Amino acid sequence: MAAFSPSRQHGVTLIEVLVTLVLLLVGLLGLAALQNRAHMLETESYQREQALVLLRDIATRISANRANAVNYVTAAALGTSSTIDCSAPATMADTDLCQWDQDLKGAAETLGTARVGAMIGARGCVSSPATDQYLIQVVWQGLVATSAPPASVTCGAGLYGTDSFRRAVTSVVQIGVLSP
Repeated sequence: MAAFSPSRQHGVTLIEVLVTLVLLLVGLLGLAALQNRAHMLETESYQREQALVLLRDIATRISANRANAVNYVTAAALGTSSTIDCSAPATMADTDLCQWDQDLKGAAETLGTARVGAMIGARGCVSSPATDQYLIQVVWQGLVATSAPPASVTCGAGLYGTDSFRRAVTSVVQIGVLSP
């Protein structure tokens, strides 16, 4: 029977250390990927909440100005790339739309000179599919592709590369006819 020779065992500890380092590295990479995914989901959630706040804002403004609700209908999307003139709004609806446009562009929060208070590529549309009924749509660009919004959501269609990156929230404001 051959005697145990310690000189034949050189390098075993080094291999164990290398295996341990590889396992640790795989674990840390997994943790980094998990952190990255959590950050993306948190950003998506934040953008959705911002969109809902903006949606409720304009819905409340339309409801508060019932007599002139038809003036809130927009011919083009407000927000990113809109050129609405806010220098001298003539009516309350014009003022509300100017403020909503600025909010969609992120003017409420700035970092230096950059507007950072809104979603990525935020746009808003108000249409009137029926008498005294107003459809509000707020859309923005998501970080990852998902299913596209329904075809009935036309605001911002085709402006985000592919509609699988377009996120949307909608609401209908019904103005009741109040009779004495």
